[in-house]
Amino acid sequence: MTAVGTEKEWARYWQYAELPELDLLRARYVRHTFRRHSHEGYVFGTITRGVEDVGLPGGTVHAGPGAVVMINPEVPHTARAGVPEGWVYATLYPSAQVINDIAADMTNLRGTVGFAETSVLDPHAARLITEVHRAAEEGNALAADSLLRVMVARLLGRHGGVLPTLVPHSAGARDAARAQAALQERMADPPTLETLAVELGTSPFALLRAFKKQYGMPPHTWLTDARVRRARRMLDGGTTPAEAAAAVGFTDQPHLNRHFTRIVGVPPGAYQRGRARTYKTGTDIST
Repeated sequence: MTAVGTEKEWARYWQYAELPELDLLRARYVRHTFRRHSHEGYVFGTITRGVEDVGLPGGTVHAGPGAVVMINPEVPHTARAGVPEGWVYATLYPSAQVINDIAADMTNLRGTVGFAETSVLDPHAARLITEVHRAAEEGNALAADSLLRVMVARLLGRHGGVLPTLVPHSAGARDAARAQAALQERMADPPTLETLAVELGTSPFALLRAFKKQYGMPPHTWLTDARVRRARRMLDGGTTPAEAAAAVGFTDQPHLNRHFTRIVGVPPGAYQRGRARTYKTGTDIST
């Protein structure tokens, strides 16, 4: 592992075999930026050094040591360094099922739970996140599972609630949902915005506006995120990065590598090795 005091960036993205619905990331980023994307599950991150700027629909959050960043499923966001020396952090990516099961077991919340605040100053919860990492790295499944549950219950109890169910009532929202389904189906060879609008019986500008309102990003940005998601699932199943790149519509593997790293934080090869549930001491994100 490279010393934090240098300009070298590093990242560890992996999965602990005993907690299969939880991904873990520890990293030091300086120049690296995360392009706008969202997650199917939740994000819990804590900064141990430096400052991370998280761009959200409501504005930018500046998170430093002792802060816990909580992002609900499907909330679009970006991330970049908030200070010249970058940021060092530990992040947990539990599935939605994990969080809702913990909520049902340890709180009075029922339904799909979430958080109204994105960043809170909670040194104790921050320490629990780093301790989940440490326990998983040491192969202590009992401690990792217990600490995760205590951390989630604490944050739900202080900052959690039940998320409303969003149903697309307006014509624009329905067009956006239909456009999303079409892009999912034709991911490898997507239509132009004009062609898609004609197929849906609307105008390109109206569709662009409705899509961005519904999903927090324009169709082309959403499509890149969706391609990376599908590539991740293929990599999980053993597909090579080159094969995954072609299947989801990227021009070649370097094209996949570039977008994958800007969304996930590590290249596809490093992601695939980590998801094979082998712990790595460190990965240079430039490789």
